[in-house]
Formats: sequence, C-alpha cells, structure tokens
Amino acid sequence: MTLDRRTVLLGAATMVSLGAAGAEKPEPPHRASGEAKERVLGIGGLFFRSRDPKALSDWYLEHLGIDPTPTQVNQPVWHQEAGPTVFAAFPMATKYFGAEKQSWMVNFRVRNLDAMVAQLRAARIAVEVDGTAYPNGRFARLNDPEGNPIELWEPADSEPRR
Repeated sequence: MTLDRRTVLLGAATMVSLGAAGAEKPEPPHRASGEAKERVLGIGGLFFRSRDPKALSDWYLEHLGIDPTPTQVNQPVWHQEAGPTVFAAFPMATKYFGAEKQSWMVNFRVRNLDAMVAQLRAARIAVEVDGTAYPNGRFARLNDPEGNPIELWEPADSEPRR
C-alpha cells in the first residue's frame, strides 16, 4: 500500500467533514465481553535525538511557539489545541519524509498557514507551500536546523484568515 498526503490525512479529512472536531468524544470500542476498552487520550510527547538539544529547543520556541520541556515546576509546558491528529506508519522506502535517513516527521496543525509561512520566511527560514488546496486543508514543508522534516497543516475547517 502506498501512502501519500491524501491517504494519510483521509482520517483527518473524514473527521473534519463529519464535524468531529467539535463533536462529543465517541464511546470507546467495546470488547467481546461487552466491557469498554480503554484508549489513549492523545500524544503526550514527541521525543527525538538532537546534536544540540538546547539550541534546537530554542529554535522551536522562537519560530513555532513550542515551549521547551520544563526543568522546574513553575515553568510552562506546551499545551496543544485539541483537534484531528493522524497517526500513520509508512513503508520504509517512503519518500514522504524527504531524506531516506529520516525515520519520522512531525505535522503541526496551524490556524493560519499564510501567517505562519510569512513569519518563518521573515526569519529567513525556507518554507515550501504546497499549491494544492486539498479537501482536508493546505500544507507547507520546512526543516528544522538539524534537517528534521516538519509539515504545517491548516485544516479545511480552521477559522477564516484575518
């Protein structure tokens, strides 16, 4: 099975088109015994190796607004907004992430893709905007300073651009 952007985000597009972003949470799947099956609530963290963790954390804070991991109780932790999240495994030979050495890619939901792209470009960060408007939204690609791929996604149901 070959995965591409349309396939990977089909689940998110379905959620958006059905209005699931604002809908009540569905009941957990039931086991054969009739008992509710517990399920995870979301992603609690994304952990990856870095040549310079402090510098990379600073870059994510400055350019994408992601607070670094707190080192003391009174420091803020990044809180993401609830919304559709795609969790997808890809074939080892995928070209979707870019370089073959990349074993992961993060996709961040954004409210206003144009504003985020303008902000990144003003900071002299190369961003490639996908010119296609997909049924599930719009996309852009960039890499962090260590070459890790990042995809930005403005869901089709996001607030109107200001």
